[in-house]
Amino acid sequence: MPTLPPLSTLPTLPQDLQFHVLDTLFEPSPELHTLMAPVLAHQTFDSYARLIDAVGGRMSALSAANSSQDRAILHGILGSHPRLGRPKTDSPVELLSEHSKQEQAQLNTGAEEQAEKLQRLNAEYEERFPGLRFVTFVNGRGRDVIMEEMQQRIERGNQEREVEEIIQAMCAIAKDRARKLE
Repeated sequence: MPTLPPLSTLPTLPQDLQFHVLDTLFEPSPELHTLMAPVLAHQTFDSYARLIDAVGGRMSALSAANSSQDRAILHGILGSHPRLGRPKTDSPVELLSEHSKQEQAQLNTGAEEQAEKLQRLNAEYEERFPGLRFVTFVNGRGRDVIMEEMQQRIERGNQEREVEEIIQAMCAIAKDRARKLE
């Protein structure tokens, strides 16, 4: 498992290494790289949690904007997360990062019926919220609990709230990864 560089060195690292840090904490996303490049080059943080909060704040600012370009950038970032319960086989369309493979390992076990239900819920979610992927901080919770949360969020049908929940979940996942890698 990789480690994160000392946070104090982040502004002086080459840009590709700065982006690698973002990819490690979140998921690879060219849109996130573009959004955060000026921040990483010019701002210092006293903890990875504060850096992650800054990323979350920038994403929330995009969600509040009325620009279709801002929305496209945000959806690119939010869509970088893999679908939950994705089959173990890697497809060229959607490769899981090592972190996502480990975090989702328990969701890929169990009855085939549950796996099919999760696949159906993913499709229903993406139809209800075009451009988004369901993201939650799994944190050891079982597939049945995750599917119930997913169903509730689909039924709620609130796009704005959904975007904020995804941003919060992505930041919670990133903070968990940071704690494990520091």
